[in-house]
Amino acid sequence: MINKKLLLALVAGILSQTAMSQIEDKKGIIVKGAELVKVQDGFSFTEGPAVSRVGDVYFTDQPNDRIHVWNAISGEVSVFKENAGRSNGMYFKLDGTLISCADEQNQLWALDSKGNETVLVENFRGKKLNGPNDVWVRPKGGMYFTDPLYVRPYWEGIRGNELEQDGEHVYFLSEDGAEFFRVAEDLVKPNGIIGTPDGKYLYVADIGDSKTYRYEIREDGYLINKELFCEMGSDGMTIDNRGNVYLTGDGVTVFSSKGEKIAHIPVPAKWTANVTFAALDRKTLFITAMDAVYTLQMKTRGVW
Repeated sequence: MINKKLLLALVAGILSQTAMSQIEDKKGIIVKGAELVKVQDGFSFTEGPAVSRVGDVYFTDQPNDRIHVWNAISGEVSVFKENAGRSNGMYFKLDGTLISCADEQNQLWALDSKGNETVLVENFRGKKLNGPNDVWVRPKGGMYFTDPLYVRPYWEGIRGNELEQDGEHVYFLSEDGAEFFRVAEDLVKPNGIIGTPDGKYLYVADIGDSKTYRYEIREDGYLINKELFCEMGSDGMTIDNRGNVYLTGDGVTVFSSKGEKIAHIPVPAKWTANVTFAALDRKTLFITAMDAVYTLQMKTRGVW
């Protein structure tokens, strides 16, 4: 009789191989023969991967209110912070500060290397935000974040479930914190967000309208020249050194800088929440999907 654990492992392996056999890669962005590797499972819902300067990835298990860290050298996963404000999307500043969308109380946090938090934003014009969801820090300083409304079960007793803002928008916070304003007010439900490494363009996924847009970024932080990038929304997002944009949801779908679909990476999970490039050389795609996290070796390289 075959061992039950062994049987489950074999089935999981077959499912993984089947998924990877269906991979689409029109431009050769994935290492030939590379396989999707499950790093660890047993989480409730993984989100928010952010890569540090040394290539380690910090990611969240939002229902369990923890931030974990994956060591790029050892491959081990450990807990970085408990009571993490129900952190969702995260991004590192150049100085090593970790920015976190802490939606337990509608806040944007800055975390130091020991996990001590400082609240950067807790309201807009005196009213609660909906729940900061994803964030990108531009190279020149300052950050953009999305603020959709997803009613959380853990809000009971902490806050109401009503929308206090007049919609679901995108915001900009200047480096010194002196300027805080909206930059996009015409989206249905903005979610994923990522910018180009030169700081010239910002991509925002409107998951509520199944579209992703590209904006030009002005020096003062405002956005101009909105244009449709592709007919697909996304949860989390990332970008590589060729300008390809990686969208999530059903696995990982990759679009060229011109908005052409060039790859699709199936992931054995009902939902792929987020993605980033990991390791010191930034050639490891790190994927958060439901109760697990995965890696895949790439030819393309992530950008800071």
